[in-house]
Amino acid sequence: MALLTSVLVRGINNLSDARYCAGMGADGLIFTLDPALPGAVDAATVRELAGWVAGVELIGEFDEMPVSEINRLVEECGLQRVLLHQRPEAPLSVPALLHAPLFLITSNSLRNEMLLQYSPIFPAGLGVAASLNIDDLPEARQEALAEAATQFPLWLSGAITADNVAGLLNAIHPAGLILEGGNEIKPGLRDFEELEAVFEALEAE
Repeated sequence: MALLTSVLVRGINNLSDARYCAGMGADGLIFTLDPALPGAVDAATVRELAGWVAGVELIGEFDEMPVSEINRLVEECGLQRVLLHQRPEAPLSVPALLHAPLFLITSNSLRNEMLLQYSPIFPAGLGVAASLNIDDLPEARQEALAEAATQFPLWLSGAITADNVAGLLNAIHPAGLILEGGNEIKPGLRDFEELEAVFEALEAE
């Protein structure tokens, strides 16, 4: 399925999500590999689920884990990218998305300071992920996000729905979206109603 923008799906922890999202045209699957984060999975689970899908990027999500351990898991799991919650203390072996607070991205001075401080430590490339509360996103912040999206790959996450996704794409022009996966009701059974609605809204005509 061709989509209007790139899509990553985070929180992948079951085969139903992995196969469904890959089949719906997602570009990447994000696995939480840091035990300090909720819903973390182990490397064996990532390798097992990855064996059932093809044509998608494998991404690991980390918080305060040392870079040496992140790079080890990148190698062990065959990750092509990472999503970080903290600025790493050393260069990474793959490109990274940095989960940054909205105020930092929408402030010109803070955003420029972030770019100066962070870019040298991301030699393989840096993207930024912003979590949005759609009900509290005034026009001025949308304009600031649109400006940020011209400076670096900006990925939007948060309360993204079938009703607001087209407006976000038109107003901000992000590099892509980060949607949320979910848990199976029981092995092999998963309710995809909300996720399916977003994918259908993103389907290119």
